[in-house]
Amino acid sequence: MAKALILYQYFYPDDVVSARLMSELAAGLASREWDVTAMPSNRGCHNESQIYSPKESWQGVKIRRLWRPGWPRKSALGRLLNAFWMIVRWSLLALSLGSRYDVLIIGTDPIFSVLVARFWKLVRPSTRIVHWCFDLYPEAAAADGLFKPTSASYRLLTLLVRPAYKCCDLIVDIGSCMRSLLAKYQPSAGIATLTPWALSEPIAVLRPDCAERRQLFGTAALALLYSGNFGRAHSCGELLELMRQLRGKGFAKDIMLVFSVRGNREHVLSSAVTAADLNISFCEFASPDALERRLSAADIHVVSLRPEWTGTVVPSKFFGAIASGRPVLFAGNQDSAVAQWIRSFQLGWVLTAANTSEVAASLVSYMSDQAQQDQMRQHCFQVYHHHFSRTQILNSFHHKLQMLLQEESSQVLHKKASQTEQ
Repeated sequence: MAKALILYQYFYPDDVVSARLMSELAAGLASREWDVTAMPSNRGCHNESQIYSPKESWQGVKIRRLWRPGWPRKSALGRLLNAFWMIVRWSLLALSLGSRYDVLIIGTDPIFSVLVARFWKLVRPSTRIVHWCFDLYPEAAAADGLFKPTSASYRLLTLLVRPAYKCCDLIVDIGSCMRSLLAKYQPSAGIATLTPWALSEPIAVLRPDCAERRQLFGTAALALLYSGNFGRAHSCGELLELMRQLRGKGFAKDIMLVFSVRGNREHVLSSAVTAADLNISFCEFASPDALERRLSAADIHVVSLRPEWTGTVVPSKFFGAIASGRPVLFAGNQDSAVAQWIRSFQLGWVLTAANTSEVAASLVSYMSDQAQQDQMRQHCFQVYHHHFSRTQILNSFHHKLQMLLQEESSQVLHKKASQTEQ
């Protein structure tokens, strides 16, 4: 049985999206007969004072948590200190764990986690190293305004991560734009695009929860929902302009947008909405148990990504939307991966500053066509299960890891054969 070690700062039972995805990856590999160990930190994501048990088992996965100080992740200094601590701690595992693991899977929390690959490859060259790249740094930091792409700090950081990427045997990106950005590091590793999946995967198109819909949207004929994180990578300008145009055209009561969000820019969003925005409202963030009910209440799910963040992250809300059988209204770069998927698979609308009136007219038409809505829901659901589902992605991940180990075995046999001939 092949052994895999997963390094990610947060893990089950944390409910942050990336931690849940990494936990489900671990459980998925365990169910496919991998011996899986995860080594996250012992701290909670949303509450640094939350301390988890150092050892436990969950769905066939051995969890061995590493102690770290409770530096606050809300501050830049706290995030950097946490990153430094975990990178050093994980790197030293190469010395203490020996050659017990066939595959090492490294995520992207904390930032610059890929640096662990360099030390592991030096100490344990036979371990196959896989980097699942959810977020791309330092590119994301530049998008956030922390560095200028022309600055010495940015150039230094790119020089720092370049050899780490070259130490990976497989780099898994989550979209075509991210792959383009990774290309500049000229990695020698294999490349694969494996997208995140939806945290909730209904077995059929979700039927609207009437009580939830009335509570959120009242009597609106077309319900738009933004559900999830609203952080530094997300924008609201185009969305607010769209809703204001619809209000100006007399559809204030017919088309409603509700935000169910949390994140470090939630206050920016709430302050941008005025008393005159009668067709925009807010509700509490949905718990995991209430997520399907919340998703079912909307006709269209809203996703945003600031253009400068294109290629550095992919909004996971997109996958949750189409898994529930709902089209997507995406506010972001027309060339982003989400925009490409929407156009390629006909999954909704791409909203930019230049086409607000066009999208507004399309939504009004969509509101009045129940047959089109029913057809769109079934289409989105089918596209998700054919291309983006958890089973599809986990099967692909399992296959990629098997191929890595087969390549290693072939190289070892070839080396032995060469030595025998000599």
